[in-house]
Amino acid sequence: MDFLLLTQMFVAALSAVVLYTFIGFIPGTDETSVLMPISLALILSGANPMIVLTFFVAAFITLNLTNLMPTALVGLPGGVLSAPMIDHAIYLKNQGKSAVTVKKMAAGALIGTVISIPVSFLLANLLIPFAETIQPYASLLFVIGAVFLSLISKQKVLSLISIIPLAILFQSLRHLYWGTGVVPEGTNITTSFFLGITIGPLIISLLQLLNKESRSKMLTDSYKNIVIPKDLGKEKTLNPFRILSKKELKAASFSSFISNIFFVLSPVGLILLFGETVSNRIKDPEEKATTTITTMSALSQSTYISGIIIPLVALGIPLSPTSIGPGSALFNAPPVYTVENNLFHILSTGEKTIAIVLGAVVATALSYVIINKYAGKISTFVLDKIPHEAILGLFISFILLLSYMDAGLINIFGVLLIGITSGTLNKMGVNYGIQFMTLYAAPYIVQLLTSP
Repeated sequence: MDFLLLTQMFVAALSAVVLYTFIGFIPGTDETSVLMPISLALILSGANPMIVLTFFVAAFITLNLTNLMPTALVGLPGGVLSAPMIDHAIYLKNQGKSAVTVKKMAAGALIGTVISIPVSFLLANLLIPFAETIQPYASLLFVIGAVFLSLISKQKVLSLISIIPLAILFQSLRHLYWGTGVVPEGTNITTSFFLGITIGPLIISLLQLLNKESRSKMLTDSYKNIVIPKDLGKEKTLNPFRILSKKELKAASFSSFISNIFFVLSPVGLILLFGETVSNRIKDPEEKATTTITTMSALSQSTYISGIIIPLVALGIPLSPTSIGPGSALFNAPPVYTVENNLFHILSTGEKTIAIVLGAVVATALSYVIINKYAGKISTFVLDKIPHEAILGLFISFILLLSYMDAGLINIFGVLLIGITSGTLNKMGVNYGIQFMTLYAAPYIVQLLTSP
């Protein structure tokens, strides 16, 4: 590898850190909708595959860490992965512990990254001999994942009932496009459908504004008062072993290690499962909250890292929610990458390792220091200077553009239909993880239901 390429990879990682530090501090931005379009644009520009991979890894590590800050500081979810932490973060904020929460979240994310990278590579190498055996059963694994996540969710029956109707909706739209000649038969529309699920709750909220009764309930004559704590960044230590208690360190480390094994499951589902489980027996409410958010922040990194590394190094197909959603362009971005010729085939294992480790090291080192020292200042700048509505409008426009690119004008309304359906189910208690798994498993489910 020449020095020029290595320099370009470093610059790409640095650019990802700068860009996603500010995006991550904006409340309500979805991980997929902000990661996938920019990564896709970089790929379509013809960038070197190693630069693409370095940028993507640095981007999601930075985003997952900075997404935690709106949750800790103002009680708003930065993204989907931080949503499960809201209650615990608000409790600690009310106790005047926001500064402590920020440091513990950052330390937890650091632990998750350090543990999951070597473990993911180890698992990937163990799976390489079985890759050809696993690939035919990918769809079945997604069905099992959807059922499993339904059974551990709060709305078990509703979640289970929703799987087949959702699968029929996804596959019906695909067959509609094939039948009308919008796309060639067999073309598997996935990216825009995935984004339709992610913006579902937002679509429902926007459509409610068109209803007079709903709109009247949203009217307010005052601004929401948000207070950024002044003691952020005053503690000098960056040592995670001094920031975290032994119990928090063990919980974060164990959860990060185990979660790698379940890389085919939804990150949100795993965060909820392990995050709440490790703190179930803790009686003290403050200790319970800090242990939970530390563990969940570690899981936000470990689930994404394993979800990218294992499919990319061992399998060559997107067999995890992370690889089919935010990382989908790494596996299929026509005409640059196709299912038969993507980063798995183009890069050697050594090249993938260099790109992943470089992106992770740059993003983790810089983001960890930035969060610990400047979280309050960045939050103030973002909340004061960057209109939330403008950001949401920008990413909705990205989604509309990608919908059009996937299957033309009709797909914009297809994605709107998916958004309304998924958003309604989400508000009823059917979480993202179940809906994503159902999207991936839809062809298998419909084929199973229609076979003689």
